[in-house]
Amino acid sequence: MHFLACVDSLKQRTILTTAYATGLRVSEATHLKVTDIDSQRMMLRISQGKGHRDRYVMLSPAIAGVLREYWKVVRLKTWLFPGDIPGQAITTGAVELACQKAHRAACIAKPITPHSLRHAFATHLLESGTDVRRIQLLLGHRSLATTSRYLKLATSTVCATTSPRDLLPEVAPLPSEPTPTPVF
Repeated sequence: MHFLACVDSLKQRTILTTAYATGLRVSEATHLKVTDIDSQRMMLRISQGKGHRDRYVMLSPAIAGVLREYWKVVRLKTWLFPGDIPGQAITTGAVELACQKAHRAACIAKPITPHSLRHAFATHLLESGTDVRRIQLLLGHRSLATTSRYLKLATSTVCATTSPRDLLPEVAPLPSEPTPTPVF
Protein backbone atom coordinates (compact mmCIF):
# COMPACT_ATOMS: atom_id res chain seq x y z
CA MET A 1 0.00 0.00 0.00
CA HIS A 2 1.53 3.27 -1.18
CA PHE A 3 0.24 5.20 1.83
CA LEU A 4 1.96 2.96 4.40
CA ALA A 5 5.21 3.14 2.44
CA CYS A 6 5.13 6.92 2.97
CA VAL A 7 5.17 6.64 6.78
CA ASP A 8 8.75 7.58 7.66
CA SER A 9 8.96 6.25 11.24
CA LEU A 10 9.28 2.52 11.96
CA LYS A 11 7.03 2.78 15.03
CA GLN A 12 4.38 4.83 13.20
CA ARG A 13 4.45 2.58 10.12
CA THR A 14 4.11 -0.49 12.32
CA ILE A 15 1.18 0.87 14.34
CA LEU A 16 -0.70 2.07 11.22
CA THR A 17 -0.02 -1.23 9.44
CA THR A 18 -1.24 -3.12 12.50
CA ALA A 19 -4.38 -0.98 12.72
CA TYR A 20 -5.21 -1.67 9.06
CA ALA A 21 -4.32 -5.38 9.18
CA THR A 22 -6.46 -6.02 12.26
CA GLY A 23 -9.20 -3.39 11.98
CA LEU A 24 -8.35 -1.89 15.35
CA ARG A 25 -9.56 1.47 16.57
CA VAL A 26 -6.63 3.86 16.97
CA SER A 27 -7.15 3.83 20.76
CA GLU A 28 -6.93 0.03 20.76
CA ALA A 29 -3.76 0.01 18.67
CA THR A 30 -2.06 2.56 20.91
CA HIS A 31 -2.75 0.46 24.01
CA LEU A 32 -1.36 -2.83 22.72
CA LYS A 33 1.15 -4.47 25.02
CA VAL A 34 3.88 -6.89 24.00
CA THR A 35 2.03 -9.57 26.01
CA ASP A 36 -1.11 -9.06 23.86
CA ILE A 37 0.57 -10.84 20.95
CA ASP A 38 -0.22 -14.55 20.89
CA SER A 39 1.89 -15.86 18.04
CA GLN A 40 1.13 -19.49 18.98
CA ARG A 41 -2.59 -19.06 18.29
CA MET A 42 -2.02 -16.20 15.79
CA MET A 43 -4.21 -13.74 17.72
CA LEU A 44 -3.97 -10.28 19.19
CA ARG A 45 -5.71 -9.66 22.51
CA ILE A 46 -7.55 -6.36 22.67
CA SER A 47 -7.84 -5.48 26.33
CA GLN A 48 -10.68 -3.21 27.38
CA GLY A 49 -11.70 -2.05 23.91
CA LYS A 50 -14.72 0.17 23.36
CA GLY A 51 -17.42 -0.69 25.87
CA HIS A 52 -14.70 -2.01 28.21
CA ARG A 53 -14.80 -5.43 26.57
CA ASP A 54 -11.88 -7.70 25.78
CA ARG A 55 -11.74 -9.47 22.44
CA TYR A 56 -9.33 -11.23 20.13
CA VAL A 57 -8.56 -10.43 16.51
CA MET A 58 -6.66 -12.44 13.95
CA LEU A 59 -2.91 -12.06 13.62
CA SER A 60 -2.01 -12.84 10.03
CA PRO A 61 1.41 -14.32 9.27
CA ALA A 62 2.30 -11.10 7.41
CA ILE A 63 1.51 -8.77 10.33
CA ALA A 64 3.14 -11.21 12.77
CA GLY A 65 6.29 -10.85 10.67
CA VAL A 66 6.01 -7.05 10.69
CA LEU A 67 5.62 -7.03 14.48
CA ARG A 68 8.49 -9.48 14.94
CA GLU A 69 10.84 -7.32 12.86
CA TYR A 70 9.73 -4.21 14.75
CA TRP A 71 10.31 -5.91 18.10
CA LYS A 72 13.83 -7.02 17.06
CA VAL A 73 14.73 -3.36 16.49
CA VAL A 74 13.12 -1.80 19.57
CA ARG A 75 13.13 -4.68 22.14
CA LEU A 76 10.12 -3.46 24.09
CA LYS A 77 9.06 -4.76 27.46
CA THR A 78 5.58 -3.34 28.19
CA TRP A 79 3.89 -1.13 25.58
CA LEU A 80 4.15 -2.31 22.00
CA PHE A 81 4.11 1.33 20.92
CA PRO A 82 5.57 3.45 23.72
CA GLY A 83 5.00 7.18 23.87
CA ASP A 84 7.40 10.03 24.49
CA ILE A 85 6.66 9.92 28.22
CA PRO A 86 8.49 6.96 29.81
CA GLY A 87 6.11 4.20 30.88
CA GLN A 88 3.24 5.57 28.80
CA ALA A 89 1.71 4.31 25.54
CA ILE A 90 1.86 6.41 22.39
CA THR A 91 -1.01 8.89 22.14
CA THR A 92 -3.76 8.73 19.56
CA GLY A 93 -2.80 12.30 18.60
CA ALA A 94 0.72 11.20 17.71
CA VAL A 95 -0.70 8.48 15.45
CA GLU A 96 -3.10 10.98 13.85
CA LEU A 97 -0.19 13.35 13.12
CA ALA A 98 1.87 10.57 11.57
CA CYS A 99 -1.12 9.61 9.44
CA GLN A 100 -1.56 13.22 8.24
CA LYS A 101 2.14 13.50 7.42
CA ALA A 102 2.11 10.25 5.43
CA HIS A 103 -1.09 11.34 3.69
CA ARG A 104 0.61 14.51 2.45
CA ALA A 105 3.74 12.58 1.40
CA ALA A 106 1.62 10.04 -0.50
CA CYS A 107 -0.12 12.80 -2.49
CA ILE A 108 -3.46 11.03 -2.18
CA ALA A 109 -6.46 13.30 -2.72
CA LYS A 110 -8.91 11.29 -0.64
CA PRO A 111 -8.63 11.89 3.14
CA ILE A 112 -6.93 9.16 5.16
CA THR A 113 -7.19 8.87 8.93
CA PRO A 114 -6.44 5.97 11.26
CA HIS A 115 -10.20 5.38 11.34
CA SER A 116 -10.38 5.16 7.55
CA LEU A 117 -7.90 2.27 7.79
CA ARG A 118 -10.52 0.49 9.92
CA HIS A 119 -13.14 1.17 7.23
CA ALA A 120 -10.77 -0.18 4.57
CA PHE A 121 -10.17 -3.32 6.66
CA ALA A 122 -13.91 -4.02 6.88
CA THR A 123 -14.58 -3.22 3.23
CA HIS A 124 -11.68 -5.33 1.95
CA LEU A 125 -12.83 -8.29 4.06
CA LEU A 126 -16.37 -7.99 2.72
CA GLU A 127 -15.14 -7.70 -0.86
CA SER A 128 -13.07 -10.86 -0.40
CA GLY A 129 -16.16 -12.79 0.72
CA THR A 130 -15.97 -12.62 4.52
CA ASP A 131 -19.44 -12.73 6.05
CA VAL A 132 -20.71 -9.63 7.85
CA ARG A 133 -21.15 -11.41 11.19
CA ARG A 134 -17.45 -12.35 11.28
CA ILE A 135 -16.51 -8.76 10.41
CA GLN A 136 -18.78 -7.57 13.23
CA LEU A 137 -16.90 -9.76 15.72
CA LEU A 138 -13.49 -8.66 14.45
CA LEU A 139 -14.45 -4.98 14.74
CA GLY A 140 -15.90 -5.51 18.22
CA HIS A 141 -19.36 -4.17 17.39
CA ARG A 142 -22.37 -5.12 19.50
CA SER A 143 -24.80 -4.36 16.70
CA LEU A 144 -24.75 -5.55 13.11
CA ALA A 145 -26.26 -2.16 12.19
CA THR A 146 -23.05 -0.49 13.38
CA THR A 147 -20.96 -2.80 11.20
CA SER A 148 -23.12 -2.15 8.15
CA ARG A 149 -22.22 1.56 8.27
CA TYR A 150 -18.58 0.63 7.64
CA LEU A 151 -19.30 -1.41 4.57
CA LYS A 152 -19.31 0.82 1.52
CA LEU A 153 -19.03 -1.43 -1.49
CA ALA A 154 -18.03 -0.52 -4.98
CA THR A 155 -20.88 -0.86 -7.46
CA SER A 156 -18.79 -3.28 -9.53
CA THR A 157 -18.53 -5.59 -6.52
CA VAL A 158 -22.27 -5.53 -5.93
CA CYS A 159 -23.08 -6.10 -9.61
CA ALA A 160 -20.56 -8.94 -9.86
CA THR A 161 -22.54 -10.95 -7.29
CA THR A 162 -23.59 -14.36 -8.59
CA SER A 163 -27.32 -14.97 -8.70
CA PRO A 164 -28.39 -17.99 -6.63
CA ARG A 165 -30.15 -19.27 -9.80
CA ASP A 166 -26.76 -19.49 -11.54
CA LEU A 167 -25.60 -21.92 -8.87
CA LEU A 168 -28.43 -24.40 -9.50
CA PRO A 169 -27.82 -27.36 -11.80
CA GLU A 170 -29.28 -27.12 -15.26
CA VAL A 171 -32.55 -28.98 -15.71
CA ALA A 172 -33.75 -30.62 -18.88
CA PRO A 173 -36.07 -28.41 -20.90
CA LEU A 174 -39.76 -29.24 -20.78
CA PRO A 175 -41.13 -30.89 -23.89
CA SER A 176 -42.98 -28.42 -26.03
CA GLU A 177 -46.74 -28.58 -25.98
CA PRO A 178 -48.26 -29.82 -29.22
CA THR A 179 -50.07 -27.15 -31.14
CA PRO A 180 -53.81 -27.68 -30.75
CA THR A 181 -55.75 -28.32 -33.89
CA PRO A 182 -58.07 -25.51 -34.70
CA VAL A 183 -61.73 -26.22 -34.09
CA PHE A 184 -64.13 -24.71 -36.65
